[in-house]
Amino acid sequence: MASAGAAALARALLAWALLALPLALPQPSGRQCVEEKEASFNTTYTDWVGANLLNIYAFNHSVRRNRTEGVRVSVNVLSDHKDLPVLFVVRQKEAVVSFQVPLILRGLYQRKYAYQEVSRTLCQPQTKAEVETQHFFVDVSTLSLNTSYQLRVTRVENFVLRTNERFSFNATASQPQYFKYEFPEGVDSVIVKVTSAMAFPCSVISIQDILCPVYDLDNNVAFIGMYQTMTKKAAITVQKKDFPSNSFYVVVVVKTEDEVCGGALPYYPLSKDASPDEPVDQHNRQKKLEVMVSPAITSEAYVSSVLFCLGIFLSFYVLTLVIACWESCRQQKRKGLLAAMDSPSLDTASLLGHARSIPDSFLGHAPYDSYGYGSFGNGSSSSAEGVTDSMGSAEVTYGYMGQEQFKRRTPSAPMRPLSIAMGERSLENVAGRPRLDSLSSIEEDDYDTLADIDYDKNVIRTKQYLCVADLARKDKRVLRKKYQIYFWNIATIAVFYALPVIQLVITYQTVVNVTGNQDICYYNFLCAHPLGNLSAFNNILSNLGYVLLGLLFLLIILQREINYNRALMRNDTHALECGIPKHFGLFYAMGTALMMEGLLSACYHVCPNYTNFQFDTSFMYMIAGLCMLKLYQKRHPDINASAYSAYACLALVIFFSVVGVVFGKGNTAFWIVFSVIHIVATLLLSTQLYYMGRWKLDSGILRRILHVLYTDCVRQCSGPMYVDRMVLLVMGNIINWSLAAYGLIVRPNDFASYLLAIGICNLLLYFAFYIIMKLRSGERIKLIPLLCIIGTSVVWGFALFFFFQGLSTWQKTPAESREHNRDCILLDFFDDHDIWHFLSSIAMFGSFLVLLTLDDDLDCVQRDKIYVF
Repeated sequence: MASAGAAALARALLAWALLALPLALPQPSGRQCVEEKEASFNTTYTDWVGANLLNIYAFNHSVRRNRTEGVRVSVNVLSDHKDLPVLFVVRQKEAVVSFQVPLILRGLYQRKYAYQEVSRTLCQPQTKAEVETQHFFVDVSTLSLNTSYQLRVTRVENFVLRTNERFSFNATASQPQYFKYEFPEGVDSVIVKVTSAMAFPCSVISIQDILCPVYDLDNNVAFIGMYQTMTKKAAITVQKKDFPSNSFYVVVVVKTEDEVCGGALPYYPLSKDASPDEPVDQHNRQKKLEVMVSPAITSEAYVSSVLFCLGIFLSFYVLTLVIACWESCRQQKRKGLLAAMDSPSLDTASLLGHARSIPDSFLGHAPYDSYGYGSFGNGSSSSAEGVTDSMGSAEVTYGYMGQEQFKRRTPSAPMRPLSIAMGERSLENVAGRPRLDSLSSIEEDDYDTLADIDYDKNVIRTKQYLCVADLARKDKRVLRKKYQIYFWNIATIAVFYALPVIQLVITYQTVVNVTGNQDICYYNFLCAHPLGNLSAFNNILSNLGYVLLGLLFLLIILQREINYNRALMRNDTHALECGIPKHFGLFYAMGTALMMEGLLSACYHVCPNYTNFQFDTSFMYMIAGLCMLKLYQKRHPDINASAYSAYACLALVIFFSVVGVVFGKGNTAFWIVFSVIHIVATLLLSTQLYYMGRWKLDSGILRRILHVLYTDCVRQCSGPMYVDRMVLLVMGNIINWSLAAYGLIVRPNDFASYLLAIGICNLLLYFAFYIIMKLRSGERIKLIPLLCIIGTSVVWGFALFFFFQGLSTWQKTPAESREHNRDCILLDFFDDHDIWHFLSSIAMFGSFLVLLTLDDDLDCVQRDKIYVF
């Protein structure tokens, strides 16, 4: 009985609970009250709403066709019911806007942020009538029993932005702002500039078409139009053709977090009893901003800028043609003098390499026989004697400019028949040989594989004092093919490198245009002039100089090669056996690299960013490497690196550049590995240069190093055998070790520029050493290379000044990069970086001319009298 009574009681309680539950839940019943109120603008309504009450506020206002007024709804929920928010629905003629308060916005990792105060600007529908009265309603509802709120509807002052007038306003994450701009007559494009004195909070600037709804919240602002993040600066160029209504909205949204702009991610407070999904109140996260819309440049500015760019670089073609005509006239005037002189014609060392008619001794200069090194002390000019001296057993006295007389000794090994045969040749015998022949009639492959000739190489290349004839013994035809490989290899590399690059940057630009995300590319937005689908045409146009001047350099090299081949066909003695050996393959490779630098730099500037930086720097590394190789080849034609090994090393440099940018930032392990590799490579290269390649890297290398240290430092203290080379290599090691230490300690963020700086420092060191040794050896620098050196140095100085202005950087976030943006400074079209492109292309072209003409003063000097350093 007791158990049955208890069961009945339990059933009765359950039935009573089920009947009472609907009454306890805060749900609207069938008797929900709807209260509609006529409301007016600029009035604050403090009211309450509950589960059984729905408040409707009716507003009306006059809309004129030629005048646009913004309407803004501001609400503030006074009660704290986060689980039961208040829903506000604004019903308009052509749009519905709804939002809840507290407004919940999400950040990274799904963090929630709650906002009690919300303000939204209503989308303005268009009207065809002159004046039209439009109605809209604000519905307020909630599932809470009783929630208090405040409602205020106002008209937005200065809703339509005016051209060239600044307007200041405030915005928060829950109170975004947007304004309308209408294109004036005759204006096809404008630039919208938004600035702020405070970097944070981070904000987003969006340009949207006149459509409803307007996406003006942090979680939907990227759905449509163009947009970019902002700290202190933002600028978007807008073209009239992209907006059929000839007007657009400028939307400003403050983000809930600053991480995307480079700010710190805020601490997410979680109490012990709080739920992980509990939203955080950010309080007053407000930002003051200023917006101004100004007209962009006209189409006439595009035309004038293109003509200006073409005019600058085509003037170099005209100047080159004038110099060529001037040299031709000089040559014609001296033809009569040539007929009266019984001496070989000499090279004028002009820019295009025309033959010189008068020896320097005739023009009042000191004769080249005063060079004591590389020849007999009596000043004999016979190449037969020079070659015999280079390969035979003799003791010869040298007159080295600025130094005491010294003696050169060669081993007293008996002369081999090949050496004797070569030593007995004279210039008269050489003059009768077919063109392109040389002192050595042995192919390079055979020469390198014969043990006896390899022994001769050890004899010759390890002499204390070398002349160019000692290192120009290989067949010219073989060397010509060897150095032509440099050109064909770089041409092949250029094709395979450029095609995917062009395809990739076109894809980048397409993504930017389709998505509207302008954070993908790091432009100077204050001076980015679009053309067609390109966002920054000016940055692409300014690279034209690399291409045009690279092509001009190739034409100059072609003309010099033609003149040289004609001299060989005439069996010109000086073309055959005098001056620095002429090999043009590396020059062709340098000109091609300069053109490719322009093409790839233009591709990089289509959309400059973190992922395609190597497009802009790859051929810079190649240019620096090829210049060093060419400078070394001048006096070491037989032992210069092959194209395959040279490009393999350059590929390794580019590989380290990519790895350094991707993994090197703040990575101690990477910097240690790179510094060790840098130092080891410096030591290996120094050994290769010091011993002219006559050493081996094998298992016995340590034993030989200890033996040299013992004999030269412990057993007897003797100085280096090759003093000049030792000075260069010691300085080079000091610089490279210092750069390695700097990288290991400082760890610069821009690893690509750091690596390029290493190459440039080594190139400048070697070039300075070459100039000093050339002057120290009694040689002179002619007028054209001297002018090129001075002019190029000045241009490089100005170019580097503009380079270090730093208008953008992908080392930072896009918003932080825009803080460095600046206005155009030349023709309202080109910025500082464009001027860097102009000046650096001219400076590179001038540097190439220096390398081309630097040793033209030696074109009448026999190679056994030209010193090797």
